[in-house]
Amino acid sequence: MKSQEPRRDEEKGRIVLFRPRVPRARNDNLRRPDPRRSPVDDLAKYERGRDNESYRHRMVNNVLAFVVLSLIVYCGIWLANTMSQLRKDQDCVLTGRTNCAPIRLPVEPR
Repeated sequence: MKSQEPRRDEEKGRIVLFRPRVPRARNDNLRRPDPRRSPVDDLAKYERGRDNESYRHRMVNNVLAFVVLSLIVYCGIWLANTMSQLRKDQDCVLTGRTNCAPIRLPVEPR
């Protein structure tokens, strides 16, 4: 059995040297953060007063969110039922049955 090692005259590969990244300390344009100052800006500019709250606006948004979520749940249930019925019909056909699709006839009153 021959050895799988390369011969000395064959090329074994190539070494690629990577230059190290320039450290961030070389950039003198950056300001040094003040250790006494908070790193987060003041959030007071985003606060709203109690007088700006609109109960009606919140309730309208809640109702709209409920309607959208209800629609999504309904579509999911409908999709699951449709897929289940299609799987049942496909299983029926693949087993060789001939009466797989139900035929609905109107009921006549007597």
